Amino acid sequence: MTSKIAVIGFGNIAKAIITPLLDKKIINPKDVFCLVNSKKSLESIKKNYKYEVNIFQANSKDSDIVWDCELKLLSVKPQHFREIFDAKNKNSNANLIISILAGVSIEKLEKKFPNHKCARVVTNVPIKIGKGLTGIAWGQEISDDQKQFAKKIFDSSSKIYEFNEDYLDIFLALTSSGPAIIALIIEALSDGGLSGGLTKKLSEELVMEMILGTIALIKEQKLSTAEIKDMVTSPGGTTIAALRVLEKKSLRSALIESIVSASNKSKEFS
Repeated sequence: MTSKIAVIGFGNIAKAIITPLLDKKIINPKDVFCLVNSKKSLESIKKNYKYEVNIFQANSKDSDIVWDCELKLLSVKPQHFREIFDAKNKNSNANLIISILAGVSIEKLEKKFPNHKCARVVTNVPIKIGKGLTGIAWGQEISDDQKQFAKKIFDSSSKIYEFNEDYLDIFLALTSSGPAIIALIIEALSDGGLSGGLTKKLSEELVMEMILGTIALIKEQKLSTAEIKDMVTSPGGTTIAALRVLEKKSLRSALIESIVSASNKSKEFS
């Protein structure tokens, strides 16, 4: 990968995307051009980021070079989207913009950047440790070479799924909101262990190891979730007693509705 990459907004997720590419020498720091909004951010990245990438403050006299890059990763806060367009859309030459902005549709991207080809990406926080899930929806007239180039950006940190844009909302709900839901479940189960006399640290460790082990068993033995449930549920036993409580409290329905609600909220943003 030799083309220059612009990163418009160099926050935590953008760093999680770009850093593995630098670590594996897929790209060279001299080919990364970052644009940040404030002098404070610029100075912090120069001081603390482990690679010497090119970095510019928005609206500086030298920042136009960022907009000449073949691929642009748009990762600012959604409320800053209009400001970026107003300032810099003049420098366009049919290059590719990949947006990770929540609630900004491909239609909006193409309207604001009419001389660019646009793609929309949804990714999730485990991308920070190379375990992410990334969904990509392509805009119009993007070439196969551009698609391969774009997917290479995310290959090092996540599994990639290509979707029609209509599916990105539910993908976001499951994968981007999902970690918070799983964290809440871990916390609640750990509190159950705490109520039984275990320390919080030990209880959390047991819950997380149990979840990892269960997932490994399902994947390695190709079991369904129903088979796992039947495997550990005996007549009149402890597990069915626990499951009865969850059914009475409508946990299953609550989890389903949480995903539906997150998906609907994403649609509202769009």
